Amino acid sequence: MRDQIKIGRRASLASVLTSAFLLFVFGFIAQEVAGGETSAFDRRAILALRDPADPSVPIGPAWLQEAARDVTSLGSIIVLAIITLAAAGYLFLARKHVAAWLVLVAVFGGIALIDLLKAAFARPRPDFVFHAARVFTASFPSGHASLSAITYLTMGVILARTQSSVTIGLYFITVAAFLTVLIGVSRIYLGVHYPTDVLAGWCIGIAWATGCWAVAAWLDAGSRMQASRRS
Repeated sequence: MRDQIKIGRRASLASVLTSAFLLFVFGFIAQEVAGGETSAFDRRAILALRDPADPSVPIGPAWLQEAARDVTSLGSIIVLAIITLAAAGYLFLARKHVAAWLVLVAVFGGIALIDLLKAAFARPRPDFVFHAARVFTASFPSGHASLSAITYLTMGVILARTQSSVTIGLYFITVAAFLTVLIGVSRIYLGVHYPTDVLAGWCIGIAWATGCWAVAAWLDAGSRMQASRRS
């Protein structure tokens, strides 16, 4: 029991340090974006994914653009909300209340946080290419990138913790990370986000998720300690 408590505390500390580092990186990107230092890089990166003869058209065959729209929808608020509620419902039924609340707080708290950040920075969307997907909010940070990081990585970690096999746990986390990266890249490909929007979204999303994991690990360690004292 004491070893499990120590592991929980170490995991909590590692999550806090990771979150702090990612927040620092997010702050650096935000400062550079606010100063216009990333404009040339952002423009070159987006145009590299466009037909040189017609910048309104993404490179690749027509089916690739449709595939990108399908992938990007996996990071929409509606899809993520459905996945989150379904997962939380299962966890409540399985009497894993801490994990259920972790999922709900991480995702819906993350949605509120990203909305506040978008309103604060109010960065316009890229205006030199055609938007291959409809958008309704500001550009920085990317909501799809940040919220997919929060949702899928949180689900991946929860699933990994249910497995005794390290290989299977790593598989869950790898799939979650792959989905997160794929969704972020699709936003740049569709011309609705600058690369720095997506990078910042990943940073703030993972930082928020790891912060929630740290709180959950701390609470879990505290409950284990109380249980060991009673026994």
